[in-house]
Amino acid sequence: MFSKLGQVMLYVNNQDESLAFWTEVAGFHIVDEVILDEGMRWIEIAPAKDSQTSIILHDKEVVARMSAGVNLGTPSLMFFTDDLDRLYADLSTKHVTVGEIVEMPTGRVFNFADNEKNYFAVMERKV
Repeated sequence: MFSKLGQVMLYVNNQDESLAFWTEVAGFHIVDEVILDEGMRWIEIAPAKDSQTSIILHDKEVVARMSAGVNLGTPSLMFFTDDLDRLYADLSTKHVTVGEIVEMPTGRVFNFADNEKNYFAVMERKV
């Protein structure tokens, strides 16, 4: 039911310095940059403009304030699905820990935990 691996979340202490490293040193491209609610800045980078998987540089402090319980030490994975409700129900039925479905500007999303309590996100993008 997952449709693809889309983005890897990287929690950083300074987004500007990290962006400079990834673009100027590592040669990544900026795919998108958006300011969201509560001061969250979404910077999407990828090794090529047409990459299917990208990295999102998030401010570690802002994420910590907004999302208690998110592991900031390890990158999180963002999966995509075409049917969020069905996937949510399927994971719940299998006794997977799932969070609330949240409406974001880019689509609907929820978190789930694996057997070691590592949290991942699943999004159904707005069309």
